[in-house]
Amino acid sequence: MEVYCTRPHCSRPKNHFADLDDITNLKTTQQKYCTSCGMPLILRDRYLPIKLLGQGGFGAAFLAIDRDTPKMRQCVVKQFQPSGNLTEEALEKARTLFTQEAETLEEIGNEHKQIPNLFAFFTITLPSLQPSQPNQFFYLVQEYIDGQNLEEELIQNGNFSEVQVLEILREILPVLTFIHDRGIIHRDIKPSNIMRRRDGKLFLLDFGAVKQIANSPSGSAASTGIYSMGFAPPEQMSGSQVFPSTDLYAFAVTLLTLMTGQEANQLFDAYTNQWKWRSQITVSPRLADILDKMLLAAASQRFQSAQEVLEALFAPSVPPTVLPQPPLPPIQQPPQRPIPVQPAFATWELLAGAAFSGFEGALIAIALFSLVKNPIITLAIAFVILGSLIFSQTQRWIEKFDLLIIPTISLAIIFFIPYLRGGLAIQQILIFTVAAALITIAITTLFKLIYKLLSSIL
Repeated sequence: MEVYCTRPHCSRPKNHFADLDDITNLKTTQQKYCTSCGMPLILRDRYLPIKLLGQGGFGAAFLAIDRDTPKMRQCVVKQFQPSGNLTEEALEKARTLFTQEAETLEEIGNEHKQIPNLFAFFTITLPSLQPSQPNQFFYLVQEYIDGQNLEEELIQNGNFSEVQVLEILREILPVLTFIHDRGIIHRDIKPSNIMRRRDGKLFLLDFGAVKQIANSPSGSAASTGIYSMGFAPPEQMSGSQVFPSTDLYAFAVTLLTLMTGQEANQLFDAYTNQWKWRSQITVSPRLADILDKMLLAAASQRFQSAQEVLEALFAPSVPPTVLPQPPLPPIQQPPQRPIPVQPAFATWELLAGAAFSGFEGALIAIALFSLVKNPIITLAIAFVILGSLIFSQTQRWIEKFDLLIIPTISLAIIFFIPYLRGGLAIQQILIFTVAAALITIAITTLFKLIYKLLSSIL
């Protein structure tokens, strides 16, 4: 296995140890030392740097293996490596920023899925090899995002389309909202600080230049002058206060470089103090106007929050105004005959109808029995006629005075035609018919009571 030395300016930083290819040896081996400068290689007896990922003016980043984890988790070890020509004041300021990055990652890394987590922050003190070399080495260990940053994607795949840029806006603006709500300004947004993991998720990296504003007077903060040339807005370059719109400016420049494939300074006209990018590419008017507003020179004229940009980008379009149309003339409908509605029967009507049905049914049964002399046929015909009379009442074909006239006529016919009496006297016929009427009234009353009782229960 190859282990990388983290001492700045080591002449031969790559060290190869064949015994570390065995995972058992890797987990249990004692400290290894650089064969060139003697620097301890297994940091904190745990992290083995295996590859240099990048190096800048204030530090270097290494891909490392955490041998204390079951699956030998990969991580990023960042080392504070300031250049040798810094003044003591600048050196202290850079050291403060490095420490601040660790504090920021500890605060927000575990709270947002698109910001790397902090695993460790420590200092190693060693004897100095030369008087000019520092004795202390500062390290932070953070989550490794396996993928490519957007600068590498641009080089490999060419210019980004509008659809790809909208995807970046949709993913990164909520991250900016998250950090700005916590009083944190990133101050170094650029393509190399946005990483796309292999599954496509974007991450915001390198919080080494963050600035806390939560406890500053009036919510402002002075810039320390650390930024990436071309991406920083005027207030940051002049060392003045920085705001959330400072990050939005750098984010807009980042997107322009991705879409045009040109350096930021090639898109800015210093003579007119304006960005000249619209002639380079064709995008929708909405996106173009939003980017131009993010790039305004005055911080107060830009969008004041990432959430405002999101709303401007993805809010639904206002529908076009529709002129009112004159109302259409009403359609003449032919007159419709009203549907007759039968009024409900009153209680007295039900009882009167029951008395009529019982009285008339008894008269019909007496007359029929006198004619056919067969009780079964008599009952069958009587029930049919009685059913017809009841149906006529429900349709109100027979009502009111009809209930008196029809029984009177039927009684008169039986009275004047003795043959229809069936051998019964007129007094017997009256007793029989009145009894039938009373029985029918009783049955009707009983059924009405049962119906009311069931209705109240159900």
